[in-house]
Amino acid sequence: MGIEKGIFKRTELLLGDTLMDKIASQRIIIFGVGGVGSWCAESLVRSGIRNITIVDSDRVCITNINRQLLATTKTVGQVKVDVLKERLLEINPKAEINALQQIYSPETSESFHLEEYDYIIDAIDSLTNKMDLIRTATKTKAVLLSSMGAALKMDPTKIKVAEFWQVKGCPLAAALRRKFKKSEKPSRKFLCVYSEEVLENRGANESCGTEKCLCPKSKMAPGNPDLANHEWCSTKAQINGTLAHATAIFGFTLAGLVMQNICKEEKVPA
Repeated sequence: MGIEKGIFKRTELLLGDTLMDKIASQRIIIFGVGGVGSWCAESLVRSGIRNITIVDSDRVCITNINRQLLATTKTVGQVKVDVLKERLLEINPKAEINALQQIYSPETSESFHLEEYDYIIDAIDSLTNKMDLIRTATKTKAVLLSSMGAALKMDPTKIKVAEFWQVKGCPLAAALRRKFKKSEKPSRKFLCVYSEEVLENRGANESCGTEKCLCPKSKMAPGNPDLANHEWCSTKAQINGTLAHATAIFGFTLAGLVMQNICKEEKVPA
């Protein structure tokens, strides 16, 4: 039994040979591999997806450890996409993982060649960049799946899936819709993972907890002018509390939607 045959024996038992070939042939790009995207990537690779591009400009911060798959005390300061790529290849050494330490933005959009992918996963935090990714992705033939806000959540039973314009109770989705109504709207409908639950931060909103952040400017990408002077911990407009099970469920749900869609295309009962 070959290594891949052994790894995916239980998946093949459920889905069959033909569908496993279809799964292995899919090309997926994930934007943002933090609390949501990292778990999504892991689930996809464990399900037999072989070709994944992971995009994130960040490095691991000590405050990521509570919720991000790739964050441990040993990986603090390392490039997130590099750490995640190493882990995914440990799961399936034959996987093709393209790790890009880059920022998606309207200016960099064309460099990602979104038209080449079957699935586009949006797990971006930045409102402006998220809007542009959604607009651009919906102009392609790829299936777009988007994560709404996963912070300030605790109840796993309240995490749901809905078409973007039908999402209720999510402040991020509401903000996106307000902006889309005043500008160019997405070209077509797409599914989102979201939760109506919005808790309040009860603790003090502080920095990393050290006098000097463990992911300072000096550790950013050497020779990359777009990233070299980027200090990550103070750039977010709002920092909210999060829990691992909530962000992971968001990520696993996105991965589940990919698998469900592949099964649907092949007319396999899901």
